[in-house]
Amino acid sequence: MMKEYFEELENGLQTAIDNNQGSIRMLYSLEIARLGKRLYSGEDKVAWCGIIAPFDLLSALDVTSCFVEFIGAMMAATNVAGDLIEETNHIGYSSDSCSYHRAVMGATMKELMPKPELLIGTTCPCSGGLAVIENLAAHFEKSFYLLQIPQDQAPKNVRYLADQMREMVSFVTKITGIPMDTEKVKFAMETSNKIREVLIEIFNLAKQVPSPVTGKDLSNFGIVMALFSGTESGLALAEAFRDELKQRSQNLTASGSNEKFRLLWIQNRIQFKNPIEKLLEDQYGAKIVIDELNDVTWGAVDPDDPYEGLASRAISIPFNGPAQNRVQHLQRLAEEYQVHGAINPCNWGCRQGTGSRGLIEASLKEIGVPVLNLEVDCIDHKKFTEGQFRTRVEAFMEMMDS
Repeated sequence: MMKEYFEELENGLQTAIDNNQGSIRMLYSLEIARLGKRLYSGEDKVAWCGIIAPFDLLSALDVTSCFVEFIGAMMAATNVAGDLIEETNHIGYSSDSCSYHRAVMGATMKELMPKPELLIGTTCPCSGGLAVIENLAAHFEKSFYLLQIPQDQAPKNVRYLADQMREMVSFVTKITGIPMDTEKVKFAMETSNKIREVLIEIFNLAKQVPSPVTGKDLSNFGIVMALFSGTESGLALAEAFRDELKQRSQNLTASGSNEKFRLLWIQNRIQFKNPIEKLLEDQYGAKIVIDELNDVTWGAVDPDDPYEGLASRAISIPFNGPAQNRVQHLQRLAEEYQVHGAINPCNWGCRQGTGSRGLIEASLKEIGVPVLNLEVDCIDHKKFTEGQFRTRVEAFMEMMDS
């Protein structure tokens, strides 16, 4: 089912692009389709991972790696996530747990998850994701390696995680039987550094007033681009986004913009089709110019000795450490992007999404940015009541307009 879905998606997108009917968002979707096809090919050595695993390093080790939540999002896009979540209800999974992870386990029960060669767990950003890795390892009877992410950038902590990543390489090569090629690792790190620089350009373009981005352009962009880090296709995709936004920026200077409000989107987007972004832009002239996860928080990695750089990158994620780290990060983004308001989809069962909502709302209010908290299941369309959400969004925007 999923293999055919990704193959059809790739063919359709490639045809549109070849006929000059594509967009930068289609290029992004094309890379997602290609990744999905590799995951389900039955030929690649697949690793299911936590969100902040070093995907560029794993790619250099000839492993096709992906965070498990990717499958939850794909199931939402095909409107089957709700049915998979119901499967987990029947065997006692708590309805209070994250719907992404329940969808992944439901997919596993329905044999919709590709069998991995190995698994890499991470203690950040959440314990739920790590529990899924442990369950998948048990289900598929495969080994997993755990990266324990320290809470801050103290030198000893960076060294501690760097040593774990070295051990992880030994773990991976032992299982795959493919020795590490230092030149491939060096190339991957050099490419990741180039992608990092292009991402900085993209996000700086998005900061412009008016912004050249639409509400959908950079949806889920930062978190998914990590999966393409270290690859030539990832670099080409990033450069295509940068070049398109540069051109749009020049056009805006010449023709003007209807941008009236600038919004910050907190955490991840709603993954199934919904009218919110279109409603915001068409009715209120409101653009989502920045997503919480669309940011570069790390420095360049030394291609010749990448482990401390990779460790520092993982620790730098704002979801790591105390909630105050995340609060300060959101305040900085709100000020740099000059936003007028923020939308926080408090995903059902997500401790990151709901646990910090009060702190986030209060901290953004301190700098004059109101927050709309939406209680929503971001991947189960069956629980989405369009009329109710439309009313909430309209009331929020009218409050800002007044």
